[in-house]
Amino acid sequence: MKLKSIPHVLAIATLSLVFTQSCSDAQLKQLSKTMEEVNKTMQTPAPLTNSEVISGLKEALKVGINNSSSLASKTDGYFKNPLLKIPFPTEAQNVEAKLRQLGLGNLCDQFIESLNRGAENAANKSVPVFVNAITSMSIGDGFQILKGGNNAATEYLKSKTTNDLIAAFKPSIQQSLDAVNATKYWSDIITRYNKIPLVQKVNPDLAGYATDRAIKGLFVLVADEEAKIRTNPAARVNDILKRVFGTTVK
Repeated sequence: MKLKSIPHVLAIATLSLVFTQSCSDAQLKQLSKTMEEVNKTMQTPAPLTNSEVISGLKEALKVGINNSSSLASKTDGYFKNPLLKIPFPTEAQNVEAKLRQLGLGNLCDQFIESLNRGAENAANKSVPVFVNAITSMSIGDGFQILKGGNNAATEYLKSKTTNDLIAAFKPSIQQSLDAVNATKYWSDIITRYNKIPLVQKVNPDLAGYATDRAIKGLFVLVADEEAKIRTNPAARVNDILKRVFGTTVK
């Protein structure tokens, strides 16, 4: 039986129900089949439009970015999160080890804490940079992301924004490091270390290092937020997210 329209079928079904007592078994079976087809038609969501896909993905990234920056910018957002905590620069880990051997562990601890405080202070300033970066998402990008893994949108954002994000974020990191005395601690550390006889002198770009680690930490949180939206209906906080991520894409 070909359904011309839902209202038309419902009208036929309603009238038929009135006369079920006079229907044959064959007619009753046909009526039941018709009602099943109506239910399936009414329950099947309409295909996602290009506009819905792009809007949904942009909204998901905005939600993820706002939640992530909020978590990262709290006190101890970096410092007490083992996934985000920023340690001594890799090329200066021998500096830390040597200074601790010399009884300067407290100086090292103060530096590490101040380094993470700098990242926490700067985290909120990443939001407009991220938001500006997602406005150019194409339709093709959108469907590829929607069909991708639980971090596909995060990886897209990472590939499109990292360089610009570093350029915009580094001045904020530098200001934050100065404000919490991280640069002063670092200067003291390097000065003391480089006075030790026979050591190889080092002086990594502290702001560059902290910027890189701070951004990587933010992407860890963004990926986690994206996975929640994809897999947990409760994380879809508005209608467009429910529509896009609640629809199975073939």
